[in-house]
Amino acid sequence: MQKRMSKNSSKPLGTIRVIGGRWRGRKLPVLDAEGLRPTTDRLKETVFNWIQFEITGAQVLDAFAGTGSLGIEALSRGAASAIFVENNRAAVNQLKTNLNTLKALQCEVQEMDTLRYLQTQSTRQFDLVFIDPPFHQQLAQPTINALEANQWLTREALIYVETEINAPVAAPSNWQLTKEKTTSQVRAQLFLRTESEL
Repeated sequence: MQKRMSKNSSKPLGTIRVIGGRWRGRKLPVLDAEGLRPTTDRLKETVFNWIQFEITGAQVLDAFAGTGSLGIEALSRGAASAIFVENNRAAVNQLKTNLNTLKALQCEVQEMDTLRYLQTQSTRQFDLVFIDPPFHQQLAQPTINALEANQWLTREALIYVETEINAPVAAPSNWQLTKEKTTSQVRAQLFLRTESEL
């Protein structure tokens, strides 16, 4: 998830926890800043239960990385590689530090706007994509549209979308909703891409 933080918020005061895989139990420092909203452990555990049999060997995109919690969890559980896209420099620096701490080799951090990254024609394709943008900025829908239009997805890619509860998204016609969970504030959805959109 990609979050906007104040320029003075650069101290790693919070933590995230890896809940499964080779780094299970590792706690990593993250920036404690207004607007930073890591996916809760409970919801993260639900999401990774949904996709547990599809992670090994997957090429992963953490589209609004923020803390990198979702992409790191995927790497811990056997994903082949992960690209983290985040536009906040302080968050990027902390994410790089955490990846170095874990000795995570098959990963790349892109310091740039996610929509700008996706608006070009793809040079690679992803099997698993996490879309967890800042709330109240209407970023999920254009991200979904760009992923499909610019051929960033493998034929049977899985796409996880996390938005505020009152911000439903319109999935492309070839995306099948396979799982959904809602809380008082959050809507979590998992889509399976079935074929190219007509």
